Amino acid sequence: MSRKEMIAMLLAGGQGSRLGVLTSDVAKPAVAFGGKYRIIDFPLSNCINSGIDTVGVLTQYQPLVLNAHIGIGIPWDLDRNNGGVTVLPPYERSDNSEWYSGTANAIYQNLKYIDNYDPEYVLILSGDHIYKMDYEAMLDFHKQNQADITIAAYPVPWEEASRFGVVIADEEKMITEFEEKPENPRSNLASMGIYIFSWPVLREALIALKDQNNCDFGMHIIPYCHGNGKRAFAYEFNGYWKDVGTLGSYWEANMELIDLIPEFNLYEEFWKIYTQQDVLEPQYVSGNANVSKAIIGAGCEISGEVTNSVLGAGVVVEEGAVIRDSIVMKGSVIKKGASLEKCIIAENCVVGENSKLGVGEYAESKLSTKVYAFDLVVVGENSEIPADVTIGKNVAIRGTTEAKDYPNGQLESGGYIIKAGETA
Repeated sequence: MSRKEMIAMLLAGGQGSRLGVLTSDVAKPAVAFGGKYRIIDFPLSNCINSGIDTVGVLTQYQPLVLNAHIGIGIPWDLDRNNGGVTVLPPYERSDNSEWYSGTANAIYQNLKYIDNYDPEYVLILSGDHIYKMDYEAMLDFHKQNQADITIAAYPVPWEEASRFGVVIADEEKMITEFEEKPENPRSNLASMGIYIFSWPVLREALIALKDQNNCDFGMHIIPYCHGNGKRAFAYEFNGYWKDVGTLGSYWEANMELIDLIPEFNLYEEFWKIYTQQDVLEPQYVSGNANVSKAIIGAGCEISGEVTNSVLGAGVVVEEGAVIRDSIVMKGSVIKKGASLEKCIIAENCVVGENSKLGVGEYAESKLSTKVYAFDLVVVGENSEIPADVTIGKNVAIRGTTEAKDYPNGQLESGGYIIKAGETA
């Protein structure tokens, strides 16, 4: 294989447990976004738009949908004889067999893949962020500073800084200290989890720390390199960037797409976002329908009311149904007279006739206050909600539910129904 200047390693194996029932059967990077895309489309599109034609995608948790979506990389022009996209799941070796146990351990287990290309630089990416970024500009910054490590950093509000790894840098952007989720942060420059390493530096660190449990970039690799005198710099990014790791941030990022002048523009010609698309018929909006401020996917049939919402491909909204401030993913059916208020409905669900979702007063979740805390009704994929039931706020549902699952035809706010055999 011919040598590559820089290759990308895209970490896409995360379970995404903070997205609750949305990721019961789907890896977080494969979750739908913006009606048409999946989350992983954004870093993959950034790669090809930045001139990077060799991408290793490291998968682990529930990879079926993700692998099928990536395929051989045709939508992103990554179907190459030399390079292209390669899916890299954990595999059995003669000496031992283990899952990826940390972000850096996942890279360590794929040293041979990287060595095949003998790159000068390796770009480490996360598969679960929404943003547009020119990695070539970041590489230029890395070279200009003769850096060993460049960390993409994003200024966050001071009150949120303790949630992130933060970098402390001098006037030249050289990093003097790196703190992982500090209680009292001394900087608001948060690491975006995007790194460029000079490959010999990263390779040496991965081998030196190969026996470290749950070896991670923020906790282990970067402190190790910094402690050994390697030159680390912060590349400040000021564009739109969203970590959609919680149900609240995921819903919010989708809703932001609907603004008249969206902060994150999916329609720019010069920096397109590419995705794998089914061949579907056009949308159909009946004369009785009422649609305002909405993204409507291909093949949708709308006979009801859709306001301030994002609908994926092939969604059916029957007559009299009302959808407000909601996300309804591919292939779901909202039956006659049903109403949705601030809901996230995953793929291939059915909401029964005259059912009301998202009504009443907010209540704390009885399932998980950490995951379900955003006033949303969240319904996992392939679920079914019967006719004539009323569902409160901050609720989780997964599986085919029946009228008998709803005492007095109700599921109160903060409640949940996870059917036997399903996971939350």
